[in-house]
Amino acid sequence: MTLMTDLHRDGFLVLPGLLPDPARRDVRTQLSPLLTTYPSHPVRHAFGVLNHTRVLDDLIEHPAVLALLDRLLLPNFLLSQLEVVETRGGAPARKPYPDDRHYPLPRPRPALSVAALWTVSPGAALTVWPGSHRWPEGRTPDTPGVPLNPAPGSCAVLLGTLWHGRAATPEHGPAGLTVTAHYCEPWLRTREAFTLSPGRDVARMVSPRLRRMLGYSVHPPDMGLVDGMHPHVLFA
Repeated sequence: MTLMTDLHRDGFLVLPGLLPDPARRDVRTQLSPLLTTYPSHPVRHAFGVLNHTRVLDDLIEHPAVLALLDRLLLPNFLLSQLEVVETRGGAPARKPYPDDRHYPLPRPRPALSVAALWTVSPGAALTVWPGSHRWPEGRTPDTPGVPLNPAPGSCAVLLGTLWHGRAATPEHGPAGLTVTAHYCEPWLRTREAFTLSPGRDVARMVSPRLRRMLGYSVHPPDMGLVDGMHPHVLFA
């Protein structure tokens, strides 16, 4: 079976071995100082990552992931959110949900967003409900999900309509670091306003394709104009 067949059947798939160990260590090293610590809370987040480091640019643009996205979403698809999460021992489970639940269009329907979840270090586990991306409006999980423990260096691709959750971390389990790039259709509002943060200065540093994914693009015929012109005039 092809990857697309598996993805359309189950609503998710795992691409192993995309991030070699040296790259994983580099990602971990550069992200660790950015993680926000809350007293006695076992879950940490990093925000505004693109303002501080270029270490995730290659993950966002990984060709194996983009090859799938090019077949799932319209041209000019956008980066909707860049989510960095570290779960430490004792982190509670997160209730199941579909990623694109905030788009008010009834199910069943095609996914409007796709998530690429990169496992940087072991310890972060998912629970998925295979086939739940096809569930109708109003249906929620009523049976236990299937554990999904992607190996470090792998990328789990999840359709935005798939029901999934985060499994609880054992009290003395290792800290698990994940990076999730959420992508969405080009005609939707993104979950992060990337044209404001990281903004134009950082957009000059990244590749043309990543710049377009940050919102400096036009979806035909005229969505995304700046003063009636294509936003690439901002970088002339």
